[in-house]
Amino acid sequence: MTVAADSGGAFQLARRARTALRRVPVWTWRLLMRSVSSRERVRFNTDPITEVAYVHDLDYVGDGLRAHRLDVLTPLAHQSGEDVVVGGGGLPVYVYFHGGGWTSGDKSALTKYCANQALGGMVVVNVNYRHAPRFHMGHVLEDANAALAWVAANIGEYGGDPARLVLGGDSAGGQISALLTAISLRPELAAHYSLLPAVPAGHVKGLVQHCSAVDFSVFFESGFVLSLNFVRMLLPATAPLTSARLRSAAGYLSPIEWLDGNHPPVFVTTSERDFFYRSNLNFIARLQDHGVPVDALIYPWASANTEHTWQQDYRYPESQEVYRRLHAFVGNVAGPPAAAD
Repeated sequence: MTVAADSGGAFQLARRARTALRRVPVWTWRLLMRSVSSRERVRFNTDPITEVAYVHDLDYVGDGLRAHRLDVLTPLAHQSGEDVVVGGGGLPVYVYFHGGGWTSGDKSALTKYCANQALGGMVVVNVNYRHAPRFHMGHVLEDANAALAWVAANIGEYGGDPARLVLGGDSAGGQISALLTAISLRPELAAHYSLLPAVPAGHVKGLVQHCSAVDFSVFFESGFVLSLNFVRMLLPATAPLTSARLRSAAGYLSPIEWLDGNHPPVFVTTSERDFFYRSNLNFIARLQDHGVPVDALIYPWASANTEHTWQQDYRYPESQEVYRRLHAFVGNVAGPPAAAD
């Protein structure tokens, strides 16, 4: 684990000041995300990367919905002065789910982030999925699993190896990728969501988490920034839940509750400015308790560029450090391609 610098008392003071923001309701969050989404797409994707081949808006379900589209980004090889797509199915595949509080967001804001990872020698799949509150977590995981099924069947055509997958995401997308990883390992969790895992557990070689919502116990803390309605909206519509039943139901949303020693290695990036900082620290500690290899990059409050999901903004040196570490992580955990028969 790496902490980027020593943290100081300023964090404690600033965190107390943030109590004015606690218990943000779902509707406020949705309005905020709607107001910033178009600006984010422009800001995060300036100066497009040209060393990557882009294939946009592939329909991984076949129903024509924007929520069921994904992009594939493949690094280009430079041979004899001509750009050609790397082939042979040899590259590891990084499957990424965007954040947005489960209610919003779109893969388009993550295009340059994904292109930066493709430059590290991997095929990147950038995935959309259906949103709450119209859809609950069962629907979201159904989409995520369907995206993996598409990857398993098709990614070889884009130079990727379907047996060397790394899943990842930021914020809500991190929770989705982490829960999907757990579903591949824990039959009882897969049964809860009535899912048949789309890929064998052994094909998921690693997990990447950026400021992720991986421990839902933080939602029940009095000072947490998001209201408990974020938990309620992810559950199927039922009779009102008591506090105890809501906490129990949240266990099926919380990846930390499904960790064991069979989990693949994890790369976690967070900061003291992150809403889910405590959630990520708890996740790291639980991974270590189970003996799971974990690489963590944690920035202190003094790192002003590291607000929640800063990793999306390529301009920050802290983001560039994340990318370097991510490239090394994927290279280490994915291993070499399988030998040809």
